[in-house]
Amino acid sequence: MLFFPLVVLIVLAISGLRVLQQFQRGLVFRLGRYHGTRGPGLTWIVPVVDRLQVVDIRVVTQDIEPQETMTNDNVPVKVRAVVWYKVINPENAIIQVARFEDAVRQTALTVLRSVIGQHSLDELLKEQEKLSSMLGEVIDKVTEPWGVAVERVQIKDVEIPQSMQRAMAQEAEAHREKRARIIKAEAEYEAAMKLTEAATKMAQTPMAIELRRMQMLTEVGAEQNTMTIVMMPSEFVSAATAVVKLADHATSGGAKP
Repeated sequence: MLFFPLVVLIVLAISGLRVLQQFQRGLVFRLGRYHGTRGPGLTWIVPVVDRLQVVDIRVVTQDIEPQETMTNDNVPVKVRAVVWYKVINPENAIIQVARFEDAVRQTALTVLRSVIGQHSLDELLKEQEKLSSMLGEVIDKVTEPWGVAVERVQIKDVEIPQSMQRAMAQEAEAHREKRARIIKAEAEYEAAMKLTEAATKMAQTPMAIELRRMQMLTEVGAEQNTMTIVMMPSEFVSAATAVVKLADHATSGGAKP
């Protein structure tokens, strides 16, 4: 007679055994009332009376679907983001909010539209890290009472209308052309200054002008493979003759015993 009750007790005892993984926590509800949180490993609950709610405390990656919104400079954009979060208080995550995964996703959607609407398109494109950090802080403040901590938020993609893309491309091309013209103007200015400086120095030495002209004629003749006849100025010829005579006089003077 005692065999059957003993078997029933053994079956009930075995049915109350539960195994929790290292990344899991178990909330025990006894007759609907929260009774405690169990850690990883083998645990036991009272069959029929207790219910074990398992919560994963690992970091979860939540992909936020593209949201169409307007920037503060009235540009329609479609933004996609990713949220990383984890449960740090299993009790609050189960008791304080229904389906905390959906709650985090909906919060991220709302905050994403709100933050994007407060910034311009240029800020959205150039300061994505700053905006992502801002999104994370705002979402974390909302989810903190639920026992959920937001690890990181990252803006994944920003889509803008085709017309705006063409306008931005034209603007970038205009900036590049402006920069190229400025560089060319600066180069011409520097060249003009150098030429002015060279002309000033040559004006002080007429012989240098004649030598430069002869050099240019020589270069032209070498490039065109032609013979060039140069009419030498009388001043240059006189100066060259005087130099030759001085050289001859020095030679003949040095040759005397």
